[in-house]
Amino acid sequence: MKRAFDLSIGTMGLLLFSPILLFFILLVWLQDRKSPFYIAPRIGLDGTPFKMIKLRSMTAGADRTGVESTAADDSRITRVGHMIRHYKLDELSQLINVVKGEMSLVGPRPNVQSDVDLYTDEEEKLLTVKPGITDLASIVFADEGEILRGSSDPDLDYKRLIKPWKSRLALLYIEKSSIPLDLRILYLTALTTFSRRRALRGVERTLMVLDADDDLIGVARRDRELCPA
Repeated sequence: MKRAFDLSIGTMGLLLFSPILLFFILLVWLQDRKSPFYIAPRIGLDGTPFKMIKLRSMTAGADRTGVESTAADDSRITRVGHMIRHYKLDELSQLINVVKGEMSLVGPRPNVQSDVDLYTDEEEKLLTVKPGITDLASIVFADEGEILRGSSDPDLDYKRLIKPWKSRLALLYIEKSSIPLDLRILYLTALTTFSRRRALRGVERTLMVLDADDDLIGVARRDRELCPA
């Protein structure tokens, strides 16, 4: 049932957003005459590698710097890339992965092999479902770049302040997964574009319904300084 949901909504989404995607594909290509796509190696269901398709928001070859986390003030982000990241257009191209069956609309965000190698026994459960374009953590940490702005070591700060909470939110999603929950998360993801405050309130109410612990609900409010989980 989830696959049928992903395929139908994913196909409609590609058709609906194709004019926007095509426009930004052209803008990315015009800025440096390089491929408008970044093919990102990721780990999916059951630990299977796949190639995640992203609309390129950084300079060509930016991944060769070895820095995986991206702060909002990262010099590798192009002018067009700032728009792409602001409106999450780099995630829209992943609808292709959804249609191909490598990803779901909703699910834990896929990680690189080096991060997967460091999974705890509990985090191994993240590989029991297909990775998704969005999830609860994508809404709570939609401002990830701003959190890392000014950081002298974005990778370290990401692993300390963001990744543990993302994993906990993803594990809760896996435990409570349902089509109604997927619809709720898709709605809140769209709402984030127009009103982040309302979206966060929506996540807070959703976590309460899912019987999440107080620490997780507190982090979802995003009204206090982040600390390691």
